[in-house]
Amino acid sequence: MITQIKGKLIEKSPTELVIDCGGIGYSINISLNTYSQIGDDENIKLFTHLIIKEDSHSLYGFFKKSERSLFKLLISVSGVGASTARMMLSSLSPGEIISAILSDSVQIIQSVKGIGAKTAQRVILELKDKAMMLESTDKEQFSLSNESTEAASALEVLGYSQKQTNKILTQIISENPGINVETLIKKALNKL
Repeated sequence: MITQIKGKLIEKSPTELVIDCGGIGYSINISLNTYSQIGDDENIKLFTHLIIKEDSHSLYGFFKKSERSLFKLLISVSGVGASTARMMLSSLSPGEIISAILSDSVQIIQSVKGIGAKTAQRVILELKDKAMMLESTDKEQFSLSNESTEAASALEVLGYSQKQTNKILTQIISENPGINVETLIKKALNKL
């Protein structure tokens, strides 16, 4: 399996890249999230996932390993294919997807084009435990905001474990976008 590709960027569009690697041009499907992180550098490195079907071989590229990990989790859900997973990663940031899964926010996941209520519920049900592990293994990528990081640190000083606080902070932030640190900590203390 092709897990990463490093080469010269030949073509770039919001949904696809062509990378020349050793004289061979690889067409790589990307999300808008990855597109926004790729600069105009000539040399590029992407983490990839190869999907082989009877009629096609499709290569999906990601700027960060953590986005690739989330993509793999999403396509493991029954009813979510590679196109739908890419659409999710184009419509929402990885942090927003993780936050929606952890806070049982069916509406946020359902806001992605092509995902109905049942599929959104299935994504949450099947990925909740895995998303929690993914969030804790790659904090830099999936941290919700500076506010949540500061609030988590403050609550840890007060004696609450990170495991206890992550879910509650995620839920509060999803219900109150733009919340400040002080209010976030007060709301979290009320729920702990």
